[in-house]
Formats: sequence, structure tokens, C-alpha cells
Amino acid sequence: MSPHKRVTRIWTRIWSGSVTAALALSLAGAAQASAADLNNAKNAGFESGLANWSCTAGSGTTVPSPVHGGAAALKATPAGQDNAKCTQTVAVRPDSTYTLSAWVQGGYSYLGVTGTGTTDVSTWTPDSTAWKQLRTTFTTGASTTSVTVYTHGWYGQQPYYADDLSVYGPDGGGGGDPAPTIPAAPTALAVSGTTSSSVSLSWSGVSNATGYNVYRAGTKVASVTGASATVTGLAASTSYSFQVTATNTAGESPKSAAVTGTTTATGTPGASLPRHAVTGYWQNFNNGARVQRISDVPSAYDIIAVAFADATTTPGAVTFNLDSAGLGGYTVAQFKADIRAEQAAGKKVIVSVGGQNGTVSVNDATSAANFANSVYSLMQTYGFDGVDIDLENGLNATYMSQALRSLSSKAGSSLILTMAPQTIDMQSTSTAYFQTALNVKDILTVVNMQYYNSGSMLGCDGKVYSQGSVDFLTALACIQLEGGLAPSQVGLGLPASTSGAGSGYVPPTVVNNALDCLTKGTGCGSFKPSKTYPDLRGAMTWSTNWDASAGNAWSSAVGPHVHALP
Repeated sequence: MSPHKRVTRIWTRIWSGSVTAALALSLAGAAQASAADLNNAKNAGFESGLANWSCTAGSGTTVPSPVHGGAAALKATPAGQDNAKCTQTVAVRPDSTYTLSAWVQGGYSYLGVTGTGTTDVSTWTPDSTAWKQLRTTFTTGASTTSVTVYTHGWYGQQPYYADDLSVYGPDGGGGGDPAPTIPAAPTALAVSGTTSSSVSLSWSGVSNATGYNVYRAGTKVASVTGASATVTGLAASTSYSFQVTATNTAGESPKSAAVTGTTTATGTPGASLPRHAVTGYWQNFNNGARVQRISDVPSAYDIIAVAFADATTTPGAVTFNLDSAGLGGYTVAQFKADIRAEQAAGKKVIVSVGGQNGTVSVNDATSAANFANSVYSLMQTYGFDGVDIDLENGLNATYMSQALRSLSSKAGSSLILTMAPQTIDMQSTSTAYFQTALNVKDILTVVNMQYYNSGSMLGCDGKVYSQGSVDFLTALACIQLEGGLAPSQVGLGLPASTSGAGSGYVPPTVVNNALDCLTKGTGCGSFKPSKTYPDLRGAMTWSTNWDASAGNAWSSAVGPHVHALP
């Protein structure tokens, strides 16, 4: 959210001849398996650490979460000129066909094999927030008795995770992992969060499990690969009994001990806000914009997002440190008093997590709990009404959703939950940010996507639009409106002045035209939505400080217009 931010993710597709070959072989299919076929890889689930594996530059380690099956998975982190390649030599039979597969998630992930004696193959996937199976086939040459299988990531990208790798085919003589046995029943089943229509559960992973079934009153209601799940579609203010089983190819475990979860009373996210609201980010630092106290923020703003909370050395946990020196001696006591005064005037004050340089990592159950506990602690300490998620360096949809549900369970139905994704993060419902928003839709207040610092993007009609126009705002908002968010959960995020962002500033009149186009069908450019969305929540700006530096021109024009929408 800070000035001169740039979208740095590179969506480059590197298709090598080996990838093409992999796809062709995958379409052709593997040879019919025989009774003697087995998984020839050893320590395929990384249950014995990195035994039988070798990773370049110390890039690999094993972690207890996230896992696809069992109690461990590989985490490999690219750095500098190293792509975090992990390899294993596998015994194979000559003139035989094998199926190579693995489950991956995280950053760019590659799976392949060399030394086949015929055509070496590989396959890959871009970022994935959920476990995804990579799969291809290869045939060995007439004298091939071993091959090298590998996984790797991509330079400058996020760490990747891999689990349950398989080289399935005729026994090469080297043996493989022992045949699986039916897993034990999961333990430590607990309720991690509730809403008026859902109950979130977590449990301890079982070492040889590849999946879990969730039962409600004896009826299976969900199947998941990780050690957590959210059961939705429940009635408000109702108690439910849950049990969980562990599964693998050998069968299903006995049911766990039961737990009871009770849904909360019916509530509407952001119900205490105006029908149409304006959000402004308040800077807890001096970067050349006008320094403000919370009490200086104009009344046109309905939600004030305090930027930013800081990461701690505890994974997932955040804290907040008022920059008293940078803000002219603004004390913590004055800050808290100003928050209370804004709330007395009907405003909401929330703490924002992330920003351009914010690196808060919530990627397992422990860090999710740390995030929820630390944000709730800040709410109690300072009086914040909720949290804004502005993580511009990636997030894990599974565990961030878990963290937010846990926070909601602590804070109750009055929690204000907002998000400020970049444009690239909301281009498709398959992206982690969009998945997170949809996962927590029942407790989500508003998503104020940043319509700046992005360049050209696709609209919901498949056409490319350049930033800085009415069409850019309306055609991209349409993606969220048609992708599953309620209109009341969609807002337009714009810079308050040309100094507020590196690019993408538009005059307030353009913001207002876009709002009219989406809510009333007037003021549109060449793109006209198929219908109007009168419940559209409103608009957001970075920042109240840059707005003040420009004489509050943005809030003076956009604020009254938002509040006058139908």
C-alpha cells in the first residue's frame, strides 16, 4: 500500500521440450499395471526426514505442516541462483513404463526424471495454495536400471512443498516404502472457530494418513487432506457433534473422540456500518505525506485502517508499535483516546496487516493460531474493531482462512474484516486471495482491491483494460461481483493523489463515475456491466494522509458521493 510499490510477481510460462514430452506421454497413459507393480521411491512421504534425498545448497528440510499425508512433507526454498532441487536415485527395470507423481503446493513446483535412457520428462505448476498432484509417465531404455527423480522450485519464487512422491511400476529390485497399514484414529480433535453457519475443526495429523473424513452426528460431511476443516451450511445457535477418521489406501481408521461445536447467533458482516462506506488508510509513519493523528481524519471516512501491524519473531504473530517520534510526539494514550472518540462517532478503526514490506507468514495451524491470538490481543489493547489483510507478498488460503475464523470466534459478530488485495490477486477465483475471501465470506466485511500500481489487466469480459479509466475500475470489479462476493463486500481502492501511488491515480470524478456505473448503470465507459449492483459497499483510498496533503480533495468529493449511493 505504500508509494511506488510495484507488482513484482512474474507470470512467465517456461515451456521446455521436456514439458511438452511430458504432456504428450501423460495423454498417452501408462502401461497397464501388474500385480508386481509398486512405488519404487524410498521415503516417498518424507516421514524419515531427508533420508534417500539430496537437496541443493541446503535448500530442503522437512516440516510437520502443511502435509498431504502422514506427519511430514518436504519444504524447499529457492534462493539466489539456486532453484531448490531435491533428487533421489530410484532403481527401475529396463524397457518398462512408470508413472511419476507427487503432491505439491506453495510456489512454482516442478517434478521430473532424468537418466531414463529414452525421453526424460517433467511437469510443473505455478503457485498453488492447496495440494495439487503433478503426474507424468516415462519409459526406461533397454539397459536402464536406475533413474534420478527430482523436484524443484523457481528462482525468486516462494518455497514449495512436496509430499507422497511415487515412481509406480515394475519392481526395479531396490524396494520401496513398506505397504501402508490402516491409520490410527486422529486425536486432539477441537473446535477452532464458529460462525452463525459454520464450525471449524482441527486435529493432530496421523503419521501414515493421506486424508481425513469429517462426520457430523455419524454422517460423513467432508473429506480433506490436511488436519483441519470447516463444516458449513449449519443453523445458527445450534450445537453439533463431530468426529474425524484418517484414511489411506489401506482403509479408514476408527472414529476419533467426539467434540461439540455450537454456532453463533445470526449476524451480518459489517452490519453496524453504513450501507455504503468509505475506507481510508492512516499512516503510522512519516513518508512525506501530512502527519496526522487519528482525530485529524475527516468524518467522510467510515473505516480507518491503521497501517501497519508489524511481524514478530513468532511465526504468524503480529504486534503494533505507535511511531510516536515520527508522528510529532503522539502518545499511546492519545492514540487510544482518539480511537474511542472515533468509535463514539460511529466510525470503525481497524489494524492493517501487511503493506508493501509486510511479511507475515501464516502457513500452518500453529502460525494461524498465533495470528488470531495476536490480532485479538491488539484489539483488546488498543480498542481496534477488527483487522485488514493487506499481505502483498503472498498468503496461504487454507491457514489464513483458519486464522480469520479463529479470530472471529474470539471477537464475535461485531468483527470488522477487510482485505486490500492487488489487482493480480483477484483476477481469478483460483488465486489465494480470492479463495480466502470466499472461504470467509460469511464473516467478511469488504474487499477493497487496489486499482493501481498494476498496469493493464483483464476485465470480466476477457478484454484487457489499462489502469486509470472508468472501464478499468468497473470491468475488474465485475470479476469479484460475478465470482462470488456479495456486492456489499466489494469496494474500489484508489490513491488519494498522484503522490499516493506509483501509477493508477484517477480524479475523484472518475471514481464517482465508476461507482455510478456499478450501482446505477450511469457514467459507464465502453464497458457496461450486465446488471447493476446497488448494494456495492463503496470506496477506499491510500491514504488519509495523502488526502490531507492534497487538501482532502478525495474524501470531500468521493465521501458524499458514496454516502448518497442508492
